[in-house]
Amino acid sequence: MSAAPAATADTAAAPASGGKKKLIIIIVAVVLLLVLGGGGAFMMLKKKPADEDEEGGGDGHAKTSQAKSKAKDDHAPPPPTLRDPKVPPVFVPLDPFTVNLADKDVERFAQIGVTLELEDPKIGEQLKTYMPAIRNNVLMVLSNKTAVQLLSREGKEKLARSILLASVQPLGYPVDFEEDEDDAEHADEAPKKKKKKKRVVVQYPVTAVHFSTFIVQ
Repeated sequence: MSAAPAATADTAAAPASGGKKKLIIIIVAVVLLLVLGGGGAFMMLKKKPADEDEEGGGDGHAKTSQAKSKAKDDHAPPPPTLRDPKVPPVFVPLDPFTVNLADKDVERFAQIGVTLELEDPKIGEQLKTYMPAIRNNVLMVLSNKTAVQLLSREGKEKLARSILLASVQPLGYPVDFEEDEDDAEHADEAPKKKKKKKRVVVQYPVTAVHFSTFIVQ
């Protein structure tokens, strides 16, 4: 009779012990899941800032390249200045010139109308003040030319350049007529190689010379 109750107690103790083991296993599994989940979240959060740093580094590299490019552009020569289309140029016409040319074999003369182009209206008033000196200079330039020099397109372009220099000389701007004088002296000679002189670039107030009439007889 006493053996039966002992067996019953052992049997009851066995399920209780098994239930505790299952509970422990479940708790351990939940803890592992929490640990693994927290670790994965930590790695993801850690990787995201790293990716952002890499992206930020790329932007920084691009910004650095742009900064270097900008610094390089700062040292580059400035682009040529274009005329503002809203500001029209100023034209100063001169009275027509009639002069005897420098031809030696036959008497030739030229009748030429000249208009000066300016950008500043104030320079136009100065030119009017110095007009007697300007006309004298232009007459000297024309009388030093031959008909052959004036009939070609290249000759007209050189003449326009010489007239431009002659028009700004009375205003005090430095000019050099030496090249034009050499062309006149050696017009009938065979072309020779000349040693080119280094020119100093000067910004003249007269920007162009236009011919309104051009007659050579």
